[in-house]
Amino acid sequence: MKDRIFLASPHMSEEGYEKSYIKEAFDTNWIAPLGANVDGLEKEFCQLSGNRAATALSSGTAALHLALKLAGAKPEEKVFCQSLTFSATANAILYTGAEPVFIDSDYETWNMSPAALERAFQKYPDCRIVVPVHLYGIAANMTEIQRICKAHDAVLIEDAAESLGTLYGNKYTGTFGDYGVFSFNGNKIITTSGGGILAGNKADAEERIQKARFWSTQSREPVRHYEHKELGYNYRMSNICAGIGRGQLRVLEKRVNQKRQIFEFYRDAFSEIDDIEMMPVDFGGQRCNCWLSVMTLKPESIVKPLDIMLALEQENIESRLVWKPMHLQPFFADYDYIDNCGIAEDLFNRGVCLPSDTKMSREQQIEVIEIVRGMF
Repeated sequence: MKDRIFLASPHMSEEGYEKSYIKEAFDTNWIAPLGANVDGLEKEFCQLSGNRAATALSSGTAALHLALKLAGAKPEEKVFCQSLTFSATANAILYTGAEPVFIDSDYETWNMSPAALERAFQKYPDCRIVVPVHLYGIAANMTEIQRICKAHDAVLIEDAAESLGTLYGNKYTGTFGDYGVFSFNGNKIITTSGGGILAGNKADAEERIQKARFWSTQSREPVRHYEHKELGYNYRMSNICAGIGRGQLRVLEKRVNQKRQIFEFYRDAFSEIDDIEMMPVDFGGQRCNCWLSVMTLKPESIVKPLDIMLALEQENIESRLVWKPMHLQPFFADYDYIDNCGIAEDLFNRGVCLPSDTKMSREQQIEVIEIVRGMF
């Protein structure tokens, strides 16, 4: 069988940075969820991203949960959440007992529509928390979303799980809100095998993030015996995973450049096919990390997303549909949705995520391109 071409898979550094940090952890027997690598990852992540404080956790979902807890999410209160996203964004809201109100997207960014967000506040003026997502590495319209949140005194939590390395203006995504949430899952632009980070950039970020770090280690009080005054969670990242992350941070910029080259090669190759449009990556002067390269087909196209996926599958090539919006998911059907002309649903119906693996050779990408072009 031909070698499989993956959508996105882990890519360890060619220099072997990760191995050196892992070896140190083994040599010193720091295998538990603490140690020099955990401390180092948090410090180095802040230096890279521009955040004031960060805590390394077991997943991006854990980071979302603790961000919502820090924001004071309470049972039955409304939280505005982007509909076009992975289910973890909405699941974390339910962990707190709060209720998501799903917000439609816009075509300029594929992310939370500021116009729909304004209408959401008109309907639910007491909402205190907003969770936009930087989908596929594309920055949301943070200028407008920040303005709206400030006007309504709402806490802004950026789900930057897919956008590490994306610049919006001269700042990285995940530094605009009260909290930034990042994922190091195996398919992300860099990985710790599994893991995530909760970061903050406000004046009191160190105090807030320290509280989340406390919760993430079972809320154990700093006394000789095991004392617990609050509900705790087993959310801390292991020293081994953090070692992988430290090595991966050193090649982040390289991976961003590789992802962008993959996207640009697709865009150039499909530029003469009227039915194909690539995802928007230029809004707000951003430098998108292009975590996944996503194309949409015009509604009148005789070629459909599933046709492309099946043609690629026959050649052992992985692809994926765009995320199915949360308001269309059976589990979330009873929660409110603020529409913006059905844009999230439209993108789901017309979108295909193409192989964006940074280990993919140019010859393999050409093979993907030829299969897609051949369908037109």
